[in-house]
Amino acid sequence: MTFITEDFLLKSEFAKTLYHDYAADLPIIDYHNHLPPKEIAENRVFENITQVWLAGDHYKWRAMRALGIDEKYITGNASDKEKFLKWAETTPYTVRNPLYHWTHLELKGYFGIDELLSAENAEVIYETTSEKLQEESFSTQGLLLQKNVEYLCTTDDPTDTLMYHQQITADKVNSRVFPTFRPDKAYAVDNPTQYLSFLESLAAVSQLEINSYDDLIVALENRVDYFHEKGCRLADHGLEQLYAVDKDAISCAVVFQKLKSKKLLSPKEKQVFVSTTLLLLCRMYHKRGWVQQFHLGSIRNNNTRLLNTLGPDSGFDSIGDFSQANALSWFLNQLDHTDELSKTILYNLNPSQNEVFASMAGNFNDGSTRGKVQYGSAWWFLDQKDGIEKQINTLSNIGLLSCFVGMLTDSRSFLSFPRHEYFRRILCNLIGNDVVSGELPADEKWLGKIVSDICYNNSKSYFGL
Repeated sequence: MTFITEDFLLKSEFAKTLYHDYAADLPIIDYHNHLPPKEIAENRVFENITQVWLAGDHYKWRAMRALGIDEKYITGNASDKEKFLKWAETTPYTVRNPLYHWTHLELKGYFGIDELLSAENAEVIYETTSEKLQEESFSTQGLLLQKNVEYLCTTDDPTDTLMYHQQITADKVNSRVFPTFRPDKAYAVDNPTQYLSFLESLAAVSQLEINSYDDLIVALENRVDYFHEKGCRLADHGLEQLYAVDKDAISCAVVFQKLKSKKLLSPKEKQVFVSTTLLLLCRMYHKRGWVQQFHLGSIRNNNTRLLNTLGPDSGFDSIGDFSQANALSWFLNQLDHTDELSKTILYNLNPSQNEVFASMAGNFNDGSTRGKVQYGSAWWFLDQKDGIEKQINTLSNIGLLSCFVGMLTDSRSFLSFPRHEYFRRILCNLIGNDVVSGELPADEKWLGKIVSDICYNNSKSYFGL
C-alpha cells in the first residue's frame, strides 16, 4: 500500500473537511497546458503507459539523467517497455522530488494501483496499465472525463489552422477545449533564418504578403481575429523578461528589414522590436476582451551539445536571474496609461522574486474587474509543495488569495490532472493550519467558499467560461 491515503497532505480535521467537502469534487478548469489538440480530436488510444506518461515529460527525463541512465532509455531507441522499466527503477530515488508524489497520485488516481512503483513490480504494472489503457475510459477524451475536466486551454502557434479544435467542437466532446494564442515566434529574432521561416508560414496562413513591419502587424491581427472566431479568449507569452525601451530611438521598420536581410540584431534593436510588437499585440487582446498571460524568468537551452542532438523542450532549461521589476512596471503601465490593459496573469519562475511579482500585480488592479491582474500559480520548477505554499503565502501576504484563479497543469501529459488535486490538498492544509493555530476563525462555510472559489469559481468567472 502506498502513502497516498484519502487524507494525504491534510494535517488537521478542518483541512480534511475543507478538501473533501469543498474542493475534491469540483470540476477542473485547466486554463494553460500543452496537450496536443490532435490527440483529443482523434480520441487517441495509447498502446502503453510509456506513450501517455513518459513521452515528452522532461521532468522525468531530467531525473533519469541525474541517476545516470543512458539517453537510449529516455528519448532514444529503446522499446517502450524498456523505457518504462528504467523509469520504474528511477522512481524510488525521486523521494522528496514532486515526481515521487505525482507518480503515485497518478498511478492510484487513474489505475487504482496502490503500490510504490519500483524495479520489482515494474513489469506487472506495465502490463496492467497497458491493458487498462485499451478501455474506452482511457482514451484521451476518456481520461479528461475521468478527472472531470470541464474546460481546458491548449497552447497554439499563430500559424495553426485550429482544425482539431474545430473537430473537437463539432464532435461535442464532453470537455470544452479552447485554443490559446502563443505568438512567441513573432518576436523570436535571435535567429534571422528561423524568423524568416516563421514569416513564410504566417504569410501563407494569413494569405498576406509580409514585406514590412506594418505587414507583420496586419498579419498577426489577422490571426488574432481568426483565433477569436474559433473561440480563443486567452493569449500566452514565454519570455526571459520584458523590456523598458525608448520606442522612438529605433525604428521597427528598419529592424524588420535587417531581419529580412538575415542580419543579426543588436541587443537594443531586439529589445525595441520585442517590446513594440508585444505592446501592439496586447492592445489587440484588450480590444477583444482576452486574458493575457506572461511566463517570465526561464533561461532555456543551456546545454547546446544536447540541444543540437535532442532539440528544445528536452529538459535543458532552468531558472534565470533576470531583473524583472522595472521593465514589468514600464510595460504594464504603457498599456494601463491608455486604459488598454487586459486581464493579466503574471507567472514568476525565480522564487527570490515572488514578492516582486505579487506586489507588481497589485499596482494595476483598478477596481474594474475582480482580480484583474493576477500573481499566477507556481509553475515549472516551482510547481511542487514548497513552491505552491510559497506562492500561496506570498499572494496572501501582499494581495487577496480569495481572488486567485487557482491551479493549472502546464503539462504535455494526459495523466497530469492530479496536479489539481495536489494543489487543492496543499491549499486546504494551509488554511486548516491557520484555523488550528487560531489565526483564522473556524468558519467552515466561509472558508469553504473561499476554497471552492479558488479551485473553480474564480476561474470560471475570470475567463468568462
